[in-house]
Amino acid sequence: MAMQKLTAKFVENIKPIGKRQEFCDPLVKGFGLRVSAMGAKTFFIRFRYRGKIQRQTIGTYPSFSLADAREKALEILAQAEKGTLHQFEEAQLTISEVHENFITLYAKVHNKDWRVSKSRLKKFLDQYGDMKLADLQRRDIIAYLDSLMAAGTPTQANRAHAALSKFLNWCVERCYIEHSPCYGVKKPAKENPRERVLNEDELIKVWSVCSKFGYPFGPLLKILMLTAQRRNEVSGMRWSELDLKNKVWTIPAGRAKNGKSHNVPLSQAVIDILESLPRFLHSDYVFTTTGKTPVSGLGKYKQRIDIMTNVAGWVFHDFRRTAASGMAKLEIPPYVVEKVLNHISGTFSGVLGVYNQYGYDREKREALNAWADYLTGLNKDDEINFSNEESCSARRNFQSFG
Repeated sequence: MAMQKLTAKFVENIKPIGKRQEFCDPLVKGFGLRVSAMGAKTFFIRFRYRGKIQRQTIGTYPSFSLADAREKALEILAQAEKGTLHQFEEAQLTISEVHENFITLYAKVHNKDWRVSKSRLKKFLDQYGDMKLADLQRRDIIAYLDSLMAAGTPTQANRAHAALSKFLNWCVERCYIEHSPCYGVKKPAKENPRERVLNEDELIKVWSVCSKFGYPFGPLLKILMLTAQRRNEVSGMRWSELDLKNKVWTIPAGRAKNGKSHNVPLSQAVIDILESLPRFLHSDYVFTTTGKTPVSGLGKYKQRIDIMTNVAGWVFHDFRRTAASGMAKLEIPPYVVEKVLNHISGTFSGVLGVYNQYGYDREKREALNAWADYLTGLNKDDEINFSNEESCSARRNFQSFG
């Protein structure tokens, strides 16, 4: 490393010589300029912190001028001498940088749907991601949520509010910031809980259309209706989770939304569907078109169902509410329905949820059998059929076991 007094003229005019060069500035101890073989110019600082030699990149020229880089180098050296460098470094982090840490250290560990959480803040990060986290103010949060409301997306505004609150509370917990700028900001829109339940005529129409869809979407949607489980749990079903002999599907804790392993008794209707399905060679996924990942793209089929049935105003999650309402109509006790849905609120919240560890497997089986009998009874003329054109592309990709 050559000792060279750095000046604005020197930094501007220095040329690459085919290999990396480094110049150390005598005015600020440890401060220097690195010139790559390709001509990129980068300011850096070397210093001792907590007994170890540290090297930190400051920035590249001309985005950073020599004066700016030297000033930041002095700040880093001062913080290192005080023993508070980590606090200074965290204060310089942008919102996008800290959010990446949040996704890696928290969301991916605790939320299997972390990609959904990440997508909810994409527009926010596009607008504010380059801002330093320490500079984020409550007025910025309010302005962003107001823009979503003005765009006519109140539900999206509420989801963004929830995602921001979680992210910024995590930042407080991890000492990136002292207080969350989201504190005191109310949810921007009032939401009414969904109450949509498909009636018998609608169930018949949807089931009938599902019969026209081949593997994987047709059988997937039927099992979604028959088991009353969550969409991601059904679409991500593994053969290793299924005990077809004893008619049980065990959703592991890592795939269950509430983090609790869940046994789902399987009616004969579900067993019949599963036993008719093809299997990808060397793949554990029940519903897949590649053998490597679970199936996706259900939204496209939802649109087709709406058009083919003229049934509107529902989402796949409404199958759970429909099943729960149907089981209630069949006089299944509410606490059994909650167990079928794998809910830990309601009857099983609080002390009862802690001390009552009975699995209600027998009661759940009776409930799901009754619901399957009711549902298939509405569609008694239906037959399982995977021979239509919808399944052709998938069939070309798999090899069935004999």
